[in-house]
Amino acid sequence: MNVLVVGGGGREHALAWKAARSPLVSEVLCAPGNAGTALEPNVRNVGVGAGDIDGLVRLAKDESVELSIVGPEQPLVDGIADRFAAEGLKCFGPGARAAMLEGSKSFAKDFFARHAIPTAAYETFTDLGAARRHLAGQTLPAVIKADGLAAGKGVIIAHTAEEADRTLGGMLQRHEFGDAGKKVVIEEFLRGEEASFIALVDGTRILPLASSQDHKARDDGDRGPNTGGMGAYSPAPVVSGDVNDRIMNEVMRPAVEGLAADGIDYRGFLYAGLMIDEHGAPRVLEFNCRCGDPETQPILFRLRSDLVAVCLEGCGGALDAVELDWDPRAAVGIVMAAGGYPGSYEKQKPISGLEGLDSDTVKVFHAGTELHDGRVVTNGGRVLCAVALGESVSEARERAYEAVGRIEWEGAFSRSDIGYRAVARERGTGQG
Repeated sequence: MNVLVVGGGGREHALAWKAARSPLVSEVLCAPGNAGTALEPNVRNVGVGAGDIDGLVRLAKDESVELSIVGPEQPLVDGIADRFAAEGLKCFGPGARAAMLEGSKSFAKDFFARHAIPTAAYETFTDLGAARRHLAGQTLPAVIKADGLAAGKGVIIAHTAEEADRTLGGMLQRHEFGDAGKKVVIEEFLRGEEASFIALVDGTRILPLASSQDHKARDDGDRGPNTGGMGAYSPAPVVSGDVNDRIMNEVMRPAVEGLAADGIDYRGFLYAGLMIDEHGAPRVLEFNCRCGDPETQPILFRLRSDLVAVCLEGCGGALDAVELDWDPRAAVGIVMAAGGYPGSYEKQKPISGLEGLDSDTVKVFHAGTELHDGRVVTNGGRVLCAVALGESVSEARERAYEAVGRIEWEGAFSRSDIGYRAVARERGTGQG
């Protein structure tokens, strides 16, 4: 069978790579893909953009695609899964109503409140004056979120009144986030340790993937501006057996039951970004309607099960028959980014050192890359994600950084402390 992976980032490279390893699959089409997917065995890039839903429908029909997996959030919010279903095409991803859990922060927060899902206290505003008056009475730091999709950059933690005022003005007055910032959500700041919890959902059943933790801040020590993610590792030690049970019972099951109660049939990946407090209690920071990036890269590198077979069961409402098989080793992924990211950055920088890196324990997934005259060059902010397996997070991290050290381009940078909390636990020095 032919499989279509929609998107062109690191998550999509990992999805395409994993799908291509399925014995069920003849060829994986990646639209539009990147240099990594172009070089992957049994994967073919197709020049159709992830936002071109009409073009993707035509592509799926012309290529006799039997399963489509959607990577990015925007096509899901725009209704690609609904459109594919209407055309009789199998697509593993939620419909537009369900994808509003990510497409609108206020929709998600109201959903959490309606279904008693633990989350931070919040208020929603469209008026700058009202937002400023509300913040004047709040304890800082406060979290200010653009309501709509902002490529992972619409969340600001304001530590001072000046920063909060500047952020509100940027969103509601200067429209720095476009339509996404016409409405803002102001939340209390939650303390604890973050974790990512991603599951497949078939309408009623929930099949969790391995736990993970990512690093959103650009700089070491979780400092600097928020990015789409500078690295991730799996499993996340903070998600112990008891915490896992609490997440399922207090977050995931109420969410899927709440969606059904609201008349929404959710089929696809459901991502809960969580804050785990000192007592192991989870509270939801955000819901995403797709796999995380860069969490997908280390998670899929650990997954031994056939991803395509599992997604087909999800489409058919039969996840109760699936039990996932995981490599017991840890996986760590280090993002290599372009100089200037998450602000402005240059493209078309030639990349060297990629040859001979991939093995059974190391894999370099591409994100912002393309082929230019047969050479891999940069084409985005987050360029690569070097993933490695190890008997511990410490060992996996060492291998991943060895790979990073062999790759070069002008302006390349990465954090040097990915996985530091897990490494501190392994060394018996606390949580880092």
